[in-house]
Amino acid sequence: MAKPKADLLQGTLDLLILKTLELEPMHGWGVTQRIQQVSGSVLQVNQGSLYPALHRLEERGWIRAFWDTSENNREARFYELTARGRKQLVEEKENWLRLSGAVARIVGT
Repeated sequence: MAKPKADLLQGTLDLLILKTLELEPMHGWGVTQRIQQVSGSVLQVNQGSLYPALHRLEERGWIRAFWDTSENNREARFYELTARGRKQLVEEKENWLRLSGAVARIVGT
């Protein structure tokens, strides 16, 4: 029996997007595919959540959007981390480690 997909805690999606964009710019579909792939298909981000998050991160100055050609020769909007985004990623990772450690202590793992 397949394991159910995990729901993301509020705010976790921002961290996942920032981390995904840390290595290279990507278009939105690429971000969702990378998150799914790296999580072993446990996490799936739907477009109804992804694109509002991307716009929110762009408004905060953590990512920058630009048009480029995708791997299938289509124009796509790509996203990349800004300097502010790299600083925010460090903070988000620290917060996540603190939170996940606290939850692990509570559930006894």
